[in-house]
Amino acid sequence: MGKKVKSGKMSPEPELPSRGPVVDLIYWRDVKKTGVVFGGVMVILLSLAYLSLISVISYTSLALLSGTITFRVYKNIMQAVQKSQDGHPFKCILEKDTNLPSDKVHEATDVIVKQINSTVTELKRLFLVEDLVDSVKFGCLLWCLTYLGSWFNGLTLVILGVVALFTLPKVYEQNQAQIDQYVGLVRTQVNDVMSKVKAALPIGNKEKSQ
Repeated sequence: MGKKVKSGKMSPEPELPSRGPVVDLIYWRDVKKTGVVFGGVMVILLSLAYLSLISVISYTSLALLSGTITFRVYKNIMQAVQKSQDGHPFKCILEKDTNLPSDKVHEATDVIVKQINSTVTELKRLFLVEDLVDSVKFGCLLWCLTYLGSWFNGLTLVILGVVALFTLPKVYEQNQAQIDQYVGLVRTQVNDVMSKVKAALPIGNKEKSQ
């Protein structure tokens, strides 16, 4: 005789906290909404791989306009048949305030300018070899980018970046402990190697002695 299976209800999955609309999209909090956004972005990027930017914008706008006109005509016909007074089908969207708040624009501009200034300062420090080890690391990164550029073009990298943006955070969230463990081991090994390299460089020893 087979074993009896105990009946019982499965406990519901814990509801994850909201971290903002953009982060919720990346972490697939709402699968349907994220699927629509991710699918739409990928369709546009893949279209850019075969068509010009003007063509993609024109076709996308034309498809959107065709859909809104068709829906508007359909609703008008249904209102005439049913003799209803529902009004414009897009009334709620037309009445919605879509103007950008000036304070948010100024805040975003300040953040962008601050980030640009920080990037320029860091590039100046790296190119003018303020710290030899950091400049060597930067040179290795640029050398790797030359190979990356020979394998992929800019649009391909953008597509890969979008795919990574919508997959890696979710994978990390589900396997955080294991990933942190391996990343910690790699970081320790890299720090050991860089310490040995820095100690072996005569310029680095002079800077320490000063």
